[in-house]
Parts: sequence; C-alpha cells; structure tokens
Amino acid sequence: MTRPLAVVTGASSGIGAAVADRLADDWDLLLVGRDEARLAAVAARTGGHGLAADLACPDGVEAVRAAADGRVRLLVHAAGLGAAGPLEATPATTVDELMAVNLVAPVQLTRALLPTLVAGRGHVVFVASIAAIGVAEEVAYSATKAGLRGFADALRLEAPIGVTTVLPGAVATAYFTRRDQPYHRRFPRPVSADRVAVALLDGVRRRRGEVFVPRWLTLGARVHGAAPALFSRLSRRADPH
Repeated sequence: MTRPLAVVTGASSGIGAAVADRLADDWDLLLVGRDEARLAAVAARTGGHGLAADLACPDGVEAVRAAADGRVRLLVHAAGLGAAGPLEATPATTVDELMAVNLVAPVQLTRALLPTLVAGRGHVVFVASIAAIGVAEEVAYSATKAGLRGFADALRLEAPIGVTTVLPGAVATAYFTRRDQPYHRRFPRPVSADRVAVALLDGVRRRRGEVFVPRWLTLGARVHGAAPALFSRLSRRADPH
C-alpha cells in the first residue's frame, strides 16, 4: 500500500530538515526548499522527493500543489526568514520579503492544498515563533508570526482538519547567521531543531492546537494574553534595548 504523503517546506535545513528525518520511516515525503544542494542532501538521506520552489511566488505554490497530486495528508510549514534591528532601519524590501515568505506563502499553500487535506482528514502544522507575542527589534518578523498564529486559529475553527501551531523560542540553526545578526540574549538558551521536530510531531499525534518549545514558554504566552501591559513591562526589564 502507498504510504501517506507529507509535504514539508523549509526542508533544506533547520526545523524542516529535522522534521523530514523524523518522518522518513513512515511517510512519503515531498520536501520543498530554495537551496537545491542542501535540499538534495536531505532528500537523499530520507528517501524523499526534493522540489526546489520559491513559495513567495504563485508559480512556486502551484508547483507544490501539482506535485502533491491529491495525496497530501500532512502539511508542515517550516520555511521562514528572519530580520533583526529597529523597524525604522529595516528596508521596505526586507519587510515585504518577510511578509511574503513567512505569512503569505503558508496561507496560499494551505489554501491550495486544503481540498485534499479535508478529503483525507489531514493535518497542517505552522511553525511560528514565540516572537508571535512580540519581540523588540524583531517587529516585522513578530508581525508575520502573529499573523500566522491568527490564521491557524481561524482555520482550526473553519476546516475539519487538524491544525497545530508550534511556537519555539530560539532554535540552534543557521537562521541567525542568515539574518546577519547572531543570537545575543542570555536567556532563553537555544534548543535543537530536533527537539522542536519531536515536539511538533507529538503535537500532531495528540491533535494539539498549540505547542511551545520549551514548554515553559507557555507561561509567557498566558501573561501576554491576560495582561499585555504587564507582559511589555516584564519584557523590557528582561531584555532592555
């Protein structure tokens, strides 16, 4: 029998690659990324099919939809870009790219694959970030992750599929190198991409709505939701700029 198909974006490195490694034994994999060489390496070790595509473009979304071929049962949105620095110093083109890759692409790809996911009672996972509750000097990035979290919340109400949002803290990947600014906070310490992948897949199995990695970050989200002014004051004290 044919195994179920999982589509993993951002699969060439980081969390996406770690998820692919964890799924390889039980799923057929469609691995999507922009770095062809690294994507090919992940595809080779997992037995997946690599598809180089830019999901910020409609043609990239359509390429994934066509390749999924009505079989997708699990869609993991792990692709993402970062940027750091004061908002006024952030180029407008950077803001546009963050919005396109981190928010618009997952929305459009989910829309394109939703009929198949509904028919197969599938599951979609959005890798957001604890930045969804707000991080100074990552304002545009935080906005994209907050938007992704809100989209997931609404989709969970509307569509008869599983929807899980994963909100990691700092993750030890090349993300910080690519954004041209290293991780500078003393706390929290970065976790591994594999730790996020394990928590993500546990969330899928348990049909959880949200997964925080590490789990204690749930506390910050609760304070933010119950008392946003207090959360802002505590955040400034913990990480002054």
